[in-house]
Amino acid sequence: MDSRYLGIDHLGIAVPDLAEIREVFERRLGFEVTGEEVVPEQKVRVVKVAAGESDLEFLESTDADGPIAKFLAKRGPGIHHVALRVRDLERTLGELEASGVRLIDREPRVGAGGKKIAFLHPKSTGGILVELCEGEDGEE
Repeated sequence: MDSRYLGIDHLGIAVPDLAEIREVFERRLGFEVTGEEVVPEQKVRVVKVAAGESDLEFLESTDADGPIAKFLAKRGPGIHHVALRVRDLERTLGELEASGVRLIDREPRVGAGGKKIAFLHPKSTGGILVELCEGEDGEE
């Protein structure tokens, strides 16, 4: 694996109803909910569950015109994006853009959990929406 990548940070999963998902994953399947928050900039409510070294982030739209609402209307519930943890987000974005990767975000922004994030355009990543998340100090 390229040294700038540290692994999978999380899978972002679009759902219409977080209460139903909590019932399934927390109560029936026994996953631990490790966080819940609203990210106004992205118009989502997030419930995070620990899944080994990575997380599952369930995303419910807080706005009928938000990106998750649009995704659900077009495709239904399912995996919205794959998030990869990187060592240095700014440097990684510059290197990827220089190599021809199309970026949605040229500059990092704040995502769930206060992490610095940026998205790559699916047209440059085989049709898959990829999010990059900066790893915390010492996080390998």
